[in-house]
Amino acid sequence: MRIAMIGTGYVGLVSGACFADFGHLVTCVDKDGDKIAGLRRGEIPIFEPGLDALVAANVKAGRLDFATDLAAPVASADAVFIAVGTPSRRGDGHADLSYVHAAAREIAVALSGFTVVVTKSTVPVGTGDEVERLIREANPSADVTVASNPEFLREGAAIRDFKFPDRIVVGTSDERARKVLGDIYRPLSLNQAPLMFTERRTAELIKYAANAFLATKITFINEIADLAEKVGANVQEVARGIGLDNRIGSKFLHAGPGFGGSCFPKDTRALVKIALDHDVPLRIVEAVLAVNDNRKRAMARKVASAAGGLRGKTVAVLGLTFKPDTDDMREAPSIPLVTGLLDLGAKVRAHDPVGMDQARRELPDIDYCDDPYICARGADALVIVTEWVQYRALDLQRLKRELAQPVVVDLRNIYRPDEMKALGFVYESVGRASEPGK
Repeated sequence: MRIAMIGTGYVGLVSGACFADFGHLVTCVDKDGDKIAGLRRGEIPIFEPGLDALVAANVKAGRLDFATDLAAPVASADAVFIAVGTPSRRGDGHADLSYVHAAAREIAVALSGFTVVVTKSTVPVGTGDEVERLIREANPSADVTVASNPEFLREGAAIRDFKFPDRIVVGTSDERARKVLGDIYRPLSLNQAPLMFTERRTAELIKYAANAFLATKITFINEIADLAEKVGANVQEVARGIGLDNRIGSKFLHAGPGFGGSCFPKDTRALVKIALDHDVPLRIVEAVLAVNDNRKRAMARKVASAAGGLRGKTVAVLGLTFKPDTDDMREAPSIPLVTGLLDLGAKVRAHDPVGMDQARRELPDIDYCDDPYICARGADALVIVTEWVQYRALDLQRLKRELAQPVVVDLRNIYRPDEMKALGFVYESVGRASEPGK
């Protein structure tokens, strides 16, 4: 199959490379000439484990190409995927569809022969209708059908998620489109790929509902963590105890400083706005957003309490990206944490294995260190914000020697309270008593 992927951001580049690895002929299109030139040189603009090798292998095999002009790739394509950004619109939280609409208009005039145009970007319910209207308005004679195929990729594990999906949701009632998309995804299974065909609007809503539910699970366990601290319980054991129930499941029950990233905050806000537009308030999702925002701001106060105040003190922060194995700083919990630390009078130093270049744009007023131990040197407190594997086996004796005061606030519950106390640390974590049994 011939595929044109419009957009070389996170979703577009990963999807395009994986489709090419299936054996399809893929052209990824982006208006950013510098980005396309870099991709042709093998420079990957995002950090995703394994993506550089996957892109290089498929470029070498002649199955993956890059372009700034969509006309030729679209004209020859069996399917055109729209994978452009849909950021939160400033001021009201609605998804900004200007890039999607612009792509639809450009695609329309380049279409040749029967083509399936697929919205891969996360878009509000009804966007597919508008994309189809725009295409038919710009090119009334086009033989085209518009489908929805939302992505469910986790940053840091996107290639595996794409190749071994729980499900592939396709929203279309057109039999020709079903066949094209079935052929595109057929390499996923010798027998039958886990395809779920549904109506277009249903597919669009599935994506938002899935992210809102996962955000709710995270927020739920974070609130239980607060209660666990007060009553002397262990939230990790609570999470295991409820997660073993098949009706609940163990995933996304890890207490921490709140969710961030490119999807959950943006998509939950957009879902609330969609619901309000249709006079259907989503009280649970609204509460999830409010609790998560408050939690992020509260983390700085947690550090201040552990350190006995922060005025004039230095805090070392380990981990800046919203999760490990990505350089994504979008709505990362580290941003309100660091801002809060600065507001409380602290000087902040930080380390992250891959995210510091991105972090400098968001947090220009702190010092950056190339090594976690240098970051800790002379600090009055250390905060673990992102659970990078590099932080899971720190030399704790060395860490204690480097710190001016042996205060560690572990927002990801990497270490055990009893072991940290035995080593002489003042140790605070999330949802666990600082001393067992208390």
